[in-house]
Amino acid sequence: MLVIVNLLFTNSDQRKFLEKSFRKRFRKRFRTPKTFPKLPYTMPISMKHITIKDVARQLNVSVSTVSRAFNDKYDIRKETRAKILRVADEMGYRPNPIARKLIQQKTLNVGVVVPEFINSYFPEVIIGIQEVLLARGYQVLVMQSNECYTTELKNIKTLEDSMVDGIIISLSSEVHNNDYYIRMIEKGYPIVFFNRVDEDIPASQVIFDDYKWAYFATEHLIKQGYRKIYHFSGYQHLSLSRNRIKGYCKAMDKFSIPYTSDYIIETGFFMEEGQTVMEKLLAKGNIPDAIFATNDPTAIGAMKAIKKAGMKIPDDIALVGFSESKMAEVVDPPLTSVSQPTFEIGRTAAELLLRQIEADGFATPKTVVLNGKLNVRGSSGK
Repeated sequence: MLVIVNLLFTNSDQRKFLEKSFRKRFRKRFRTPKTFPKLPYTMPISMKHITIKDVARQLNVSVSTVSRAFNDKYDIRKETRAKILRVADEMGYRPNPIARKLIQQKTLNVGVVVPEFINSYFPEVIIGIQEVLLARGYQVLVMQSNECYTTELKNIKTLEDSMVDGIIISLSSEVHNNDYYIRMIEKGYPIVFFNRVDEDIPASQVIFDDYKWAYFATEHLIKQGYRKIYHFSGYQHLSLSRNRIKGYCKAMDKFSIPYTSDYIIETGFFMEEGQTVMEKLLAKGNIPDAIFATNDPTAIGAMKAIKKAGMKIPDDIALVGFSESKMAEVVDPPLTSVSQPTFEIGRTAAELLLRQIEADGFATPKTVVLNGKLNVRGSSGK
């Protein structure tokens, strides 16, 4: 109606008079109340986020009193604090996570990047990471590189864009992002590497004593009487693969067991790769006495090829794996394997990252080396 008035009357005095008249008639007709009764907070309030001000208003106290109750300050009575917390809970009050993060100048999110989820190793490490971080109020965002360095870099950039407070990462088998990580570290970005690391990156690391336990695994086969022992290695540009090769060579040298570079075959980390390499050896008639594999999946892949060829384990060929997967005790015969403290690796990596976050990313890099255990089973005993 007011639009019509504006169109019909150009004189401002006439227009104001008619507008006032219309408003007066509208109020009389519909009896619109000027004020509404105040609703109690015990009634449901749909789609409303209860704030600290709402709690203070309900209890007729100051916002600062409610804040002191939430933060358990010394200058508030226990009875008052208990009442405030009870009423806040009844009202459905929850601390505003965004406001808390703004005050702390942190997102309270941490990113984790792993190469794959096929093996149980990485999920177990993540459980250890979460155990520490969740207890400290952090959320964990997990991403997978799928053994691809370009995907790994996309994951890292996505986590940076999400403003995570730090990143824990195990490198993919394609190591090409070192320069990017070094630039992140120089800027003070908190980052910790575990399992698959690169010595050229000056960052905190959690690693396993691959050299020592590869030595023990090979020594075990030698003491069982095996001589022609092959090593199915991981990708040799990775430090863990090189250290396992060194451990294998050290044991062979110590016991004066002859071997050549042909005994060390770069295989990879997956079951299919272990099976393929074993099939090629059998096809050539080049049959080892025993195999020390870089991990359980490659050892189990080799087992499949050996059984398919009608050979027996360990009578014809013995096997030792690494990393103690869930499959080690399930396969027939059960697989001898080196177990790693996966949960402890995760917990240690999380503690190192928190140390960096608290130091604004400029804590001195620290390397933690953890130990394991050789679990001897039927695949390697004569």
